Amino acid sequence: MRAALLIFGGLRLIIYCFPEKLSVARKDSCLKVSSPDSIKGNHDTAIGNFGIPQYGGSMAGTVAYPKENRKGCRRFDEFGVSFKAKPGTLPTFVLVDRGDCFFALKVWNAQNAGASAVLVADDIDEPLITMDTPEEDAASAKYIENITIPSALISKSFGEKLKKAISDGEMVNVNLDWRESVPHPDDRVEYELWTNSNDECGVKCDMLMDFVKNFKGAAQILEKGGYTLFTPHYITWYCPQAFTISKQCKSQCINHGRYCAPDPEQDFSKGYEGKDVVIENLRQLCVFKVANETKRPWVWWDYVTDFQIRCPMKDKKYNKDCAEGVISSLGLDLRKIEKCMGDPNADSDNILLKEEQDAQIGKGSRGDVTILPTLVVNNRQYRGKLEKGAVLKAICAGFEETTEPAACLSDDVETNECLANSHGGCWHDEIANVTACKDTFRGRVCECPLVDGVQFKGDGYTSCEASGPGRCKINNGGCWHETRDGHYFSACSDSGNGKCACPPGFKGDGVKSCADIDECKEKKACQCPECSCKNTWGSYDCTCSSDLLYMRDHDTCISKRVAEARSAWTAIWIIILGLSIAAAGAYIVYKYRIRTYMDSEIRAIMAQYMPLDNQNEVPNHVSEDRA
Repeated sequence: MRAALLIFGGLRLIIYCFPEKLSVARKDSCLKVSSPDSIKGNHDTAIGNFGIPQYGGSMAGTVAYPKENRKGCRRFDEFGVSFKAKPGTLPTFVLVDRGDCFFALKVWNAQNAGASAVLVADDIDEPLITMDTPEEDAASAKYIENITIPSALISKSFGEKLKKAISDGEMVNVNLDWRESVPHPDDRVEYELWTNSNDECGVKCDMLMDFVKNFKGAAQILEKGGYTLFTPHYITWYCPQAFTISKQCKSQCINHGRYCAPDPEQDFSKGYEGKDVVIENLRQLCVFKVANETKRPWVWWDYVTDFQIRCPMKDKKYNKDCAEGVISSLGLDLRKIEKCMGDPNADSDNILLKEEQDAQIGKGSRGDVTILPTLVVNNRQYRGKLEKGAVLKAICAGFEETTEPAACLSDDVETNECLANSHGGCWHDEIANVTACKDTFRGRVCECPLVDGVQFKGDGYTSCEASGPGRCKINNGGCWHETRDGHYFSACSDSGNGKCACPPGFKGDGVKSCADIDECKEKKACQCPECSCKNTWGSYDCTCSSDLLYMRDHDTCISKRVAEARSAWTAIWIIILGLSIAAAGAYIVYKYRIRTYMDSEIRAIMAQYMPLDNQNEVPNHVSEDRA
């Protein structure tokens, strides 16, 4: 379980007897013993790089040291042991010895037995190290992902003191304190993520990719509000001058051996090479640089997550063309990014990558960065599982008291990225006002939408096509359509089972094109002896010779006299019908006028014998002195 630094083929390799990384750790949490008096006081610990530490808080408990399975490499229930605390008692901190199996497995077994935290006692006197997860072990990935309790490594001498106190029958009460694990000097938190674009490096890469995708929404909210200052970083190595012309250096390095990354498949004869990873790491650095210059540094999160989805190594899309497609969809200036990247074949330093190598060296309270991924909050390395809730706690612990943003006081960390980022780089149709951008709690996703009962289908990034009934209402269902000389044709049909099919008179795929069919040649229309055919766009015209007329329904010619006779009789019947309608109208008008005249005569005669209600009273002309 010790590490050896070797030079092989001109490249530095760290070899481990057990495939789990160890690095000298800063004493990043404090364990306070409240009893017994013999070991009372504060003791340094190093937080494990898995599980969920309670950043900003503390946890009290009682230490238990098992009589069997003391290294914790087997399930405790095999020995009938349970560490689950009884109601009213303090949680149990299980003390186990280092050795024989992975740190993470020890913690997993203790968690399953009911432990609330795990203390691992070192087996040699040395500076505290960081307990990390196995580098390549798919079998352990399942339990590593589900570890939720915190763990810490303690020194050998302190471990011996705890064991002696427990064997003497003393109750050992402790308090594991993370309140000062992250400095909190002001109202803004500065944090950085040391990451990698390689998506084929096993369990570690999978965990990193999941974290970036899940944490993106919260990260962008904090950045847009001015609460945090985020910076991504990428680790590179260099090839010694004497080996720059070797096959290994040429395949894994750029700029003549100055910046290198391991071969993704660990096979120099196939797949992608280490230099492909270095170039994409450099591109992601430049994406952040250019986005930061435009006051939108949070776009880095969009690029990285979209690149993971659209350009994975397993699909052979991990390349420049795919990356540039993602960059263009996010509205970034491609020329500026290319200029920032420089020439990877130049025999000179790359400014950005040189700065990255310098930044790997520890500064102040932050040690050297040797583990990928590594999160640094306010210049302190974060320890624990890379999980949204756990990391958010660590970031929130970095704010000065009472200055925490609402995200630290509530679980509601959400924004409509589709409105803020112009469809978030997803497919959209400006004409139909339809977008594949969908805002979620974790950030936006590119998912073809359902609009007015019409379902769109596609990858959500570059294309979405309407399907199902009603699809022709929205941008013609993505089918071919064209207007020419006042005539409109479309390949979309609601009864077409969701497929684009050229209309009668056309041929083609129905999506990108439909070409006019020459019915005179291909369909042999207008084939009667007297017929003459002329092709038109989407149809055809047929004429007959001499005094003949063409009948399209029967594809034949008939005499004009017959046609004229038919036309004459048609005209006569139209005239007769018109006269009948006119006569009926005149009779109705006549009856109406007669009735109106009679009504007025009757009213006049009756008015002579009796006053009508609607007549005005006759004025009284008799003078008052005659009354």
